[in-house]
Amino acid sequence: MHKVHIDHRESLVKENMARIKRKILVMSNKGGVGKSTIAVNLAALLAARGRKTGLLDIDIHGPSVARMTGQEGKPHASDGNFIEPLEAAPNLKMISMGSIMKEGDAPVIWRGPLKLGVLKQFLSDVNWGDLDALVIDAPPGTGDEPLTICQLIPEMTGAVVVTTGQEVALLDSRKAVNFLKQVGIPVLGVLENMTSFCCPHCAKEIDLFKTGGGEKAARDLGVPFLGSVPFDSAMVAAGDAGRIYVLERHNSPPALALTQALEAVIAGAEK
Repeated sequence: MHKVHIDHRESLVKENMARIKRKILVMSNKGGVGKSTIAVNLAALLAARGRKTGLLDIDIHGPSVARMTGQEGKPHASDGNFIEPLEAAPNLKMISMGSIMKEGDAPVIWRGPLKLGVLKQFLSDVNWGDLDALVIDAPPGTGDEPLTICQLIPEMTGAVVVTTGQEVALLDSRKAVNFLKQVGIPVLGVLENMTSFCCPHCAKEIDLFKTGGGEKAARDLGVPFLGSVPFDSAMVAAGDAGRIYVLERHNSPPALALTQALEAVIAGAEK
C-alpha cells in the first residue's frame, strides 16, 4: 500500500512537470552570494516578457523568496487536491515555506525524509498549470534539497550557478558545477554577483569582492559565463520590503546585467 502511494505521488510529479516547458535551477555552494535575489529577479524578468513563470523556493530551513516577493505568511487557496501558488507579480506564480508558515521566525527542524515529502508536494500538489518556465531557488550546498530536486526532475533544463569573486566562493562554485555534471544537469552558466559598488559620494567604482574570478572559473570548467552583476543597496532594500527590484528599476546597471544574463540563459536552454 505504501509503495502504491509513493508511485502515485511520483506520477503526479511527472504529470505536473510535463506541463512546464523549462525547469531552471538556481544554486550556489556557498551562502551569502545573493542567490535568492538572483532567482527572484530572473524569474520576474521572464514574467515581464509575458512568459508564464513559476518561482519555487526549495530552501526548507531558510526560505527568503516569500519575503522578497511580498508574499510572506499569505494563505494559499486549496480545493482539497491542489494547492494554489501565490501571484507574486503578473505572470509570476510563487510558493515557498516562507509563505506557508504562519510564523515567519519559527524554525523548521526537519530531517531528510520530511523534507523529501515537502519537495514532492511542491512538485505534485501545487497547481502550477501550463508554464513557460519554472525557476527553482535551491539552498546553498549540494545536499538533500538540490540532489532530491534533480532526481525528481530528471528532465531539468539546466542550472545557473551564482558566485561572488572571492576565492572561497569560487572554490565552492566549482564544486557546484562538478555536482551538476555528476548528476547530469546541464550547466547554463556561472553568474558573478555583487562585483562592484558605485560610491555615492565620489562616483568611484569599488570592488566589494575580487572581480574576474567568476569568468575564469567558468572558462576553466568549460561552462558559459553569464556576466557580472554590480551591487546596488536599493536591491537589498527592495528585497527586504517585498518589492521586486528589476520591475522597479529596469534601466539600472544590475537590471541590465541580469537581462543580459537572462538572454544567455534562454539561449542555453533552447539548445
